[in-house]
Amino acid sequence: MSGPARTEPLLGDPAFLASSDSHSVTVLLRGYAEPQGAGDAVRADGTATLVLPRAWASGPGRRAAPAADGGAEAALEEAVRGPILVDTGGPWAREALLEALARQGVAPGDVTLVVGTHGHSDHIGNLGLFPRAALLVSHDFCLPGGLYLPHGLAETRPLTPSSGLQVWATPGHGGQRDVSVVVQGTSLGTVVVAGDVFERLGDEDSWQALSEDPVAQQRSRERILAVADVVVPGHGAPFRVVREVGKSSEDQESTFSEALESRGP
Repeated sequence: MSGPARTEPLLGDPAFLASSDSHSVTVLLRGYAEPQGAGDAVRADGTATLVLPRAWASGPGRRAAPAADGGAEAALEEAVRGPILVDTGGPWAREALLEALARQGVAPGDVTLVVGTHGHSDHIGNLGLFPRAALLVSHDFCLPGGLYLPHGLAETRPLTPSSGLQVWATPGHGGQRDVSVVVQGTSLGTVVVAGDVFERLGDEDSWQALSEDPVAQQRSRERILAVADVVVPGHGAPFRVVREVGKSSEDQESTFSEALESRGP
């Protein structure tokens, strides 16, 4: 990646654990995309990532389902007090996902929010394992039982359900309604779980061909690179973002936000 930020492999265990005072981030299943045979067939699955609130980790217990009385904002604030799963992989990865959650001490019934970065089967193929969780799939937010609540998420208006945790609108790969999860202040800096905004480290030669809106996706990629220290891509190992000396992530995000707002609706 050329320009003010470059990307490089993240050294150490690719199923890394980053932590802050409020959250930990663990890659449960690393996504992949591998050509198969002589044609254009690809065997693929999406990355699944666990974002675990510190408060839950120190005192796990079943909480009441979020209520709709206070609207989407209050319901989402309640939903992020328990384990948050970002993407679930495809249905063929069901047992691997359950085993990976169990290694972190999390049962399916413990998960209080599942975020689907976009609607492709290799990223939301196991939603049925979590009927008691609130779901934020693309821009659709619903409570257990299928009660959908409007929330106003937009590129210029992220959702901030708790300190150090945001959901961004990052359109492009799957259309206009893709989302990414941003965890700030971790031991690795700002971690962005980006779905397929980034397929993998070094995907500059391929992502456009897979994108429903390359112009929007390029914008989303630039926005993420302006703030992330680590990116968890949809089909590869987490990678590090290195910015030019003297250019902080806060400076670049501020500049990018101003540019977004100047575009207008």
